[in-house]
Amino acid sequence: MNAVTHAETSAVNTASTTAVNMLQAADPSKNMILVPLSQLVLRPTGRNVRKTPRMSIPELAASIQRVGLLQNLIVIPAADGEHYEVVAGGRRLAALKLLAKKHRLAKDWEVPCLLVADGTARTASLTENVQREAMHPADQFEAFAALVAEGRPIEDIAADFSVTPLVVQRRLKLANVSPRLMADYRADAVTLDQLMALSITDDHASQDAAFYDAPQWQRSPSALRERLTEREIDAYRHPLVRFVGLDTYEAAGGGIRRDLFAEGDAGVYLNDAALLERLAHERLAGIAAEVKAEGWAWVDAAHAATYADLQAFQRAPRERRTPGKREALRIEKLQARMREVAEALDAAMDADDEDKADALQEEGERLGQQLQALEDGLLDYAANMRAAAGAIVTIDRNGEAVIHRGLMREAEAKALRTPEKLRQGFGSVEAENDDEGENDEAPKAAISDRLAQRLSAHRTAALQIEVARHPQVALAALVHGMVQTVLQDSHYGHDLPLGVRLTAQDRLEGMAPDWPESSAAEALRELQQAWGGKLPKDSAELFTALLAMEQGELVKLLAVCVASTVDVVTPRATPHQPGAELAQAVGLDMAAWWKPTAEGYFKHVSKAVILDAVGAFAPEHVARLAKLKKADIASEAERLADGTGWMPAIFKAEGTQEDAPEEGPQDAGQPDAEEAATVADEPAEALAA
Repeated sequence: MNAVTHAETSAVNTASTTAVNMLQAADPSKNMILVPLSQLVLRPTGRNVRKTPRMSIPELAASIQRVGLLQNLIVIPAADGEHYEVVAGGRRLAALKLLAKKHRLAKDWEVPCLLVADGTARTASLTENVQREAMHPADQFEAFAALVAEGRPIEDIAADFSVTPLVVQRRLKLANVSPRLMADYRADAVTLDQLMALSITDDHASQDAAFYDAPQWQRSPSALRERLTEREIDAYRHPLVRFVGLDTYEAAGGGIRRDLFAEGDAGVYLNDAALLERLAHERLAGIAAEVKAEGWAWVDAAHAATYADLQAFQRAPRERRTPGKREALRIEKLQARMREVAEALDAAMDADDEDKADALQEEGERLGQQLQALEDGLLDYAANMRAAAGAIVTIDRNGEAVIHRGLMREAEAKALRTPEKLRQGFGSVEAENDDEGENDEAPKAAISDRLAQRLSAHRTAALQIEVARHPQVALAALVHGMVQTVLQDSHYGHDLPLGVRLTAQDRLEGMAPDWPESSAAEALRELQQAWGGKLPKDSAELFTALLAMEQGELVKLLAVCVASTVDVVTPRATPHQPGAELAQAVGLDMAAWWKPTAEGYFKHVSKAVILDAVGAFAPEHVARLAKLKKADIASEAERLADGTGWMPAIFKAEGTQEDAPEEGPQDAGQPDAEEAATVADEPAEALAA
């Protein structure tokens, strides 16, 4: 069992002999020679085992020129008896020859070489490449720090190792983490990503506390970075920084801290919040002075104006002057062409002609923008309105200046209130949806009529639940119609209570198949069920119960009933949506009730429209999405839009649209995410109580 065969013995002896020969061949005292560079050649002998180089030849040549050749070449005699073939160190040879070609090295410069036997050349090459141990990254970091401590400039170190100065700076940062963290990094208890996050500060105590005081599941790089910068301002995200400008802040003496491991514009943190706010206020004050020169009674400047802040004001009406002859002719031509484009777009979508639909969509957008510009030019505030109302200059989430014009406090609104202005209140539902007369000439949005109907159905559902939650608005809307019918001899499309019937709107599902599952529809159903369960079914008992109700409760019930009569579905695509006054009164925010999805929106518009939308909420993904098919673009757009609050243009024209500043984007009337969530989550029982 333990016998050794003759073949095995021969193999062992051969291996031993080979090992001895290798040791002898590799003995530097016997076989290290200096060979003129011109006598070294690299031929396709197959003896060099490395096939894939790691560093480019010019970079290696630069390193050799600066620090010299740190490792000898391995050679065998060439067949001609005059040259030597390089079997290990081919890249070093190429770099040396490049230096000679550029006259930075003599052609006969003597190169240190180890001469080996031809039969052991491949083994020598393999041994040189395999029998080496990579340096631990921590050793690299500390070695770079040691070089700097010796007085070596960062630029020289970068050139020596063929890296950028930023790479050197990053390694120096990593070398400066606390000894405890470095020891755990060597022991694989801390990852390199965690180390990079912790290196944002040079304070060892803060580094250790951020890592070791956090539970294991809160040690992700992002969590560690946030813990170390929680008292500083992230320049990449903060709107005030975008508004003021980082250069302006630094020029004013503001301090910053940069994360060397961040990409792009991220990783800059400001530590002087007071200075940033002062600079922002000074710039806002300058804009406010320009707005005040327009003739407004007052102009305030504030870093932010919330939805609740703006709701404290009433809106001064704007007047539309009669267009001139040329303006009227231009508007008429644009409207006619937009009707033709809308009809052609519907036909192209029905025929699944995507290319034609995209082209028509783009044309419709251009026409809509031209028409909107003309319409906006016809609207302005009268001089007496400017003398009584005011404006607020603030900053939106993108760091852009936003001007809310035409704001009236209660006293100012009362002073201007006249019977004529009262008649400019809420229009009847039927009048708003009249397909004849002025609506035939209304400007159109650059979407298909079918999609416009679907989106306006969701807008109707959202407006219904908001009216149900605003009893005062519901009562005013109902009384408005009654005043027009009884006192002003205007047609009102609903009968009056008690012997009168209310006509509930019941066509939304036909317009939007996904309406029943929408959050607005579900919220209204819950509210209706909550009230319905509290009221008797018998007519006489119901009337008795209503008479016994407190007035406030009765008005709440009225609001729930009036809500179901709201109908602002539009038959065609138009930028001017019906029910604007009602939407403004209840502060309608479609972002609280509707989300842009592939099935609900993106699949029903062209590629160009989708990419334009993505450019608003995720511009860094536009180039990638442009290469995909439309269905994939729609799905990706839905994913990227989630949580951004982006809304299509048809939903942005709520209440404050007409007050958008000429200078930049308007953000008035939009509640922040927290307020929207509060409204959306309020239980129906609480509203019905």
